[in-house]
Amino acid sequence: MAALGWLTPRRRSATARSVLAGEAAAEAARKSSLQLEREREEAAATTEAEAPAEPEFPVVGDVRAAAFFDLDNTVMQGAAIFHFGRGLYKRKFFQRRELARFAWQQAWFRLAGVEDPEHMQDARDSALSIVKGHRVSELMSIGEEIYDEYMADRIWPGTRGLAQAHLDAGQKVWLVTAAPVETATIIARRLGLTGALGTVAESVDGVYTGKLVGEPLHGPAKAEAVRALAAAEGLDLGRCAAYSDSHNDIPMLSLVGHPYAINPDTKLRKHAKDRDWRLRDYRTGRKAAKVGIPAAAGLGALAGGTAAAVALHRRRH
Repeated sequence: MAALGWLTPRRRSATARSVLAGEAAAEAARKSSLQLEREREEAAATTEAEAPAEPEFPVVGDVRAAAFFDLDNTVMQGAAIFHFGRGLYKRKFFQRRELARFAWQQAWFRLAGVEDPEHMQDARDSALSIVKGHRVSELMSIGEEIYDEYMADRIWPGTRGLAQAHLDAGQKVWLVTAAPVETATIIARRLGLTGALGTVAESVDGVYTGKLVGEPLHGPAKAEAVRALAAAEGLDLGRCAAYSDSHNDIPMLSLVGHPYAINPDTKLRKHAKDRDWRLRDYRTGRKAAKVGIPAAAGLGALAGGTAAAVALHRRRH
């Protein structure tokens, strides 16, 4: 959830807050995966898998390998936090002007293609102010409904097939996303994945405080989360795979022996080609391939306003 100042790309390395966010996400993911595993054992139905794109990989029976999937525009069209925001708006958690603000932040972030600390702080504070004082259980229950309403039909079949190939090979598959870990865990469960690493919001006695543990799980923090989880799970990162659409996830992709660029933005596409990384693009239409704005974000009446913001940016530049 990311001023002319941040149109200039800047390098960011892992900070102490990144490490804290990563470790907190890893701990939360391991706890949630145990619950997901129990639920799957009780479930009667299974989902038919798509065949692996490349028969030689993943390696069947390699339990020291795992796969890590970015969520937004990699597994799912659009941004999970904005689909979630739509669902909360529908349930009158906040006003229309705040939804418009979310839409603007997403469009602006996608246009600039870089993270600006001030912009990300603003977006983060917006989301935290909405959930502050609500019970975690309440948001989890609502999240299940929102998944059915706005997310289920936006899963990329191709990426889901890749994830299923790892599962069929006996490997664990984790989502790694800046979205709230509760939202990410719901999506992971619905897709039959092992679990999720996501941004951890602080809660006391089951009630959100409006603060984060560390910082959003974005950029370097994702890499720290994967590193921490791999150490806890006894994984060999050189045998693991990671999948993402964004150059912001290059730190995570660079950790593993099998990096994949999925629906890549321009910078990631170039980076992947320079390093001979594997590439998959499941989008259709020239606009989606070039711009990478989540066309399926579906902000209804706000779509016109977002389009106008994009047009204004182009006229000025």
